[in-house]
Amino acid sequence: MKVKVMKLDAGAIIPKYAKPGDAGMDLYATSQSYDEHGNYVYGTGLAMEIPEGHVGLIFPRSSISKTAHSLRNAVGVIDSGYRGEIMMKFDINTLNSPVYKVGDRVAQIIILPYPEIEFEESWELSKTERGKGGFGSSGTS
Repeated sequence: MKVKVMKLDAGAIIPKYAKPGDAGMDLYATSQSYDEHGNYVYGTGLAMEIPEGHVGLIFPRSSISKTAHSLRNAVGVIDSGYRGEIMMKFDINTLNSPVYKVGDRVAQIIILPYPEIEFEESWELSKTERGKGGFGSSGTS
């Protein structure tokens, strides 16, 4: 699948796979700032034309586990109609140190098709073995 991407910053890097078989393509920071809610905001300097019927999902890199930070919305959702800059927000930790520097790989994007869902209200649902069992209902091991 081809996805149109536009550089909004001369230093922007087009997303690419790091290794064969990778699902996510690396996104690089071209800017770093703070927002009014106390988050680090990283811009990629890129805008994309994600095809209709597809979504871009932004995930943190696994190396984020080495820090006290987290991607603020856990997984970013880039809808096919969005044409603005791809950006990520990370929380500010107690050390108040940035997560990444400009030029670093900051996240990864996966573009996937999705089904169009139409909800149908019902007064009952089919029975299953699990039933209403929620958190921890399948055991702890």
